[in-house]
Amino acid sequence: MVVKKSLILTGLLLMSVLLFFSVNHTLQAEDGEGKLVYVIPIENTVERGLEAFIRRTTDEAAEADANHIIFEINTPGGRVDAAKNIGQILQDLEIETTSFITVEALSAGSYIALNTDNIYMKPQASMGASGVINSDGTAADKKAQSAWIASIKSAASSKGRDPLYAEAMADPGIDLPEYGAPEGDFLTLGPDSAVEVGYAEGIVDHRTELLNELSLSNAEVVELEPTVAEGIARFLTHPVVVPILLSLASIGLVVELYSPGFGIPGSIGIVSLILYFYGHIVAGLAGYEAIVLLVLGFVLIIIEIFAPGGIIGFIGIGAMVAALFMSTNDVGHMSMSIAIALISAIVVSIILFRTIGLEKGFLRHIILNDATSTDKGYVSTVNRTELLHQKGVTVTPLRPSGTAEFGSERLDVVSEGGFIGVNQPVTIIKVEGSRIVVREIKSI
Repeated sequence: MVVKKSLILTGLLLMSVLLFFSVNHTLQAEDGEGKLVYVIPIENTVERGLEAFIRRTTDEAAEADANHIIFEINTPGGRVDAAKNIGQILQDLEIETTSFITVEALSAGSYIALNTDNIYMKPQASMGASGVINSDGTAADKKAQSAWIASIKSAASSKGRDPLYAEAMADPGIDLPEYGAPEGDFLTLGPDSAVEVGYAEGIVDHRTELLNELSLSNAEVVELEPTVAEGIARFLTHPVVVPILLSLASIGLVVELYSPGFGIPGSIGIVSLILYFYGHIVAGLAGYEAIVLLVLGFVLIIIEIFAPGGIIGFIGIGAMVAALFMSTNDVGHMSMSIAIALISAIVVSIILFRTIGLEKGFLRHIILNDATSTDKGYVSTVNRTELLHQKGVTVTPLRPSGTAEFGSERLDVVSEGGFIGVNQPVTIIKVEGSRIVVREIKSI
């Protein structure tokens, strides 16, 4: 009997130990121990440089077999094409994703958030206001707006969210006054409204609280940041920076033409072009074929300068413009940037031409400025003004031109218009270069 009780107690003890370890293992699993979480920031303007950064970091997370990716979002929006590409990257991920909106996810930022599995927001955060605006600040055409509305609705639907609110973010025609978006206004959701309509899973104050909500408090967290090259590329591919770089390039090269030697203006122009292509290469927008085409264009223009013909120069300019278009997929924005650069170059050229002229700079080597003026020693004909009022005798008849002798010198002369016979006295009344006009002296 004692043995039986002992066996029962031993069994109960073993069961308690097993239960303890089982519960402990479950709690650890729920807290994410042994799991890997990547944290990727999405900040500032959405552009193609950010797209390249998101592509690299999500690939890195996938290669590391990460269990979760958290995107910490604070962006006012940006380029539609970049946002759509980022959305596609997120849709293709097999890793669970969460957007943590720390301040705002507006326009393209809200679209990116809607492509993730979960959305959490800080108490002061907001998302929405996703209307399509052109680079000049005007509303996009109906075709572009329709395509964008369809995309943002699809993003919401793909993650089980009601597409009505996504549509209201992009279409002011949707009437939702109960959420502060009557007809005519874009919908912007605060944390409470986002939770109410099912667009956010919760409201948290900081990342630690978010990890607790996701049962990942004990997970290994890897924070990623843009590399120096990616940070520079993001700046250089900004929609505002692109036309500035191209304008600096065109103005610098134009000013260099009016400056002696090769100096600061030309260096600024070349560096601006290098920065433009560097940023676009790092962002994955331009390939080395664009650089080759640019260099070819430069070479052809230089050949045109020293061997004028016209066609080679036009081909060179065309090659450079083609290189610029090859480094972008937004033809409209690139056209506008080139137009701004061209206008800037023309204005600067006019100013320099009026103030400096063509006597200085590189242009002085290819433009002939010499003139056969008298002050430089050039005389086309001798103007013998000392012959005025000298008297002589005609050697031949003047009909009205002929020859007359003045002292010991014979000269070709012309009468005022009438006939003068041989051996008639004449006086010189006018000297115009090689033309000597005489008048007959009438005897009284």
